[in-house]
Amino acid sequence: MAPFVGAFFTVAVYLILSKAIIRMLLGIAILGNGVNLLIFILGRVTPEVPPIVPNGLSQPLGAIANPLPQALILTAIVIGFALFTFLLVLGYRAYQELDADNTDNMRLAEPAATPKPPLSY
Repeated sequence: MAPFVGAFFTVAVYLILSKAIIRMLLGIAILGNGVNLLIFILGRVTPEVPPIVPNGLSQPLGAIANPLPQALILTAIVIGFALFTFLLVLGYRAYQELDADNTDNMRLAEPAATPKPPLSY
């Protein structure tokens, strides 16, 4: 599974460094999926018994599944979906206003009378 996580991160970084807004958004979504897969792998998810302690015992008898990574991933999926939809609407709105999908063209679409942002610090 580790090569899959590496592939997710590699593709995500490549897409985020692109100049097209849609590619950047897809890169962010793939990066979120890669992080979720990484958490899932690090949580040592194995085909164990459910994390339920029998009545009358203070701890389980044998090995049980770890529910924390599953809860973290479920929360991360919901937050990632909300972030992706927000960024998708933001990118669509920027495309409507500036009539450009390329970040270089978006910089050229800025009004001429406004001060230019610093290109370096």
